[in-house]
Amino acid sequence: MLRIPSLLFLVLLCSLALAQEAPQVTFAKLHEPGAPGLSEMKEAFTKNNPGYDLSYLKATREVPGKEMTRVLFIQQGGGTAQITDPQGASKSSKVAVGDIVLLDAGETMEADSLLGLLVFTVPEKHSDAIPSFVRPDWDPNITDSPGGCATETNAYRRILLTWHQDVGNYLYHSINAHRVRIMDSFSHYHPKEQGFDEFYLVQMVLPGAKLFTSEKVEQLAMPEAVTKQQLEGLIQEHSLEVGDLIYLPRGVMHRGFGGVLAQVITVPGFIPGSQYGVDHFLRQINENLGLKGGEALPFNRQASAFQVIL
Repeated sequence: MLRIPSLLFLVLLCSLALAQEAPQVTFAKLHEPGAPGLSEMKEAFTKNNPGYDLSYLKATREVPGKEMTRVLFIQQGGGTAQITDPQGASKSSKVAVGDIVLLDAGETMEADSLLGLLVFTVPEKHSDAIPSFVRPDWDPNITDSPGGCATETNAYRRILLTWHQDVGNYLYHSINAHRVRIMDSFSHYHPKEQGFDEFYLVQMVLPGAKLFTSEKVEQLAMPEAVTKQQLEGLIQEHSLEVGDLIYLPRGVMHRGFGGVLAQVITVPGFIPGSQYGVDHFLRQINENLGLKGGEALPFNRQASAFQVIL
């Protein structure tokens, strides 16, 4: 964690406030018939990220070839999958929830059992150094790396696709992903400039697991001006369940809490230095207004001593 000067942080927030309309948190229920919310999410995501696309294939054994690169996140099922390229060469692997399959242009995939697949279309081909099957629980190149949303020493945080070689073996700037168990992350957002959009693909939850969000970061950044009348709607609390897909555009504050295992997906990639903490602001609002107990704004105490940037 690094300190960032208050003046610089306020400049960043002013840029955020003057940008286009406020970002919107969007939920999709992939486990429910028709995946409600996904079409609205797709529209917002593709508008913010030209060249990308998003879809969900439920209970499928076949993914036909297309003239584009796709990244498949396995959300349901498991078994053996085979990739075949346009020349007829093939490769296969066991697959399970939490794995990623990368398909080059023209490649098809067939599985021996039904799978649920979250599919991202990306504008750039991945490096040949990345295997077609990325398996965080089986690849010796992918090990636990505490940090970010999971700072405890026994954290499960496995980086599948990374922006920077220092934190992972599989470098890919078009899309990043890390599978992480979140118990109490710090409250943060990713700026519109030099930031990234983020998805939480929920794969396991403990009872009571939740996600805190706020679309009013510029208001949080002026804690001395916040009144008790402005508290309502400042922070939203969302209960989580397996099969939730949450879209967190640049500029939205978020914090996972209570035990959620999620595939955290970022577009374009997880750019270093683009996580700005706001727990110190939340703590200051509570202290300024004398908020205690259930009326206090939730925050991560460890990250509230000073401005955090990662």
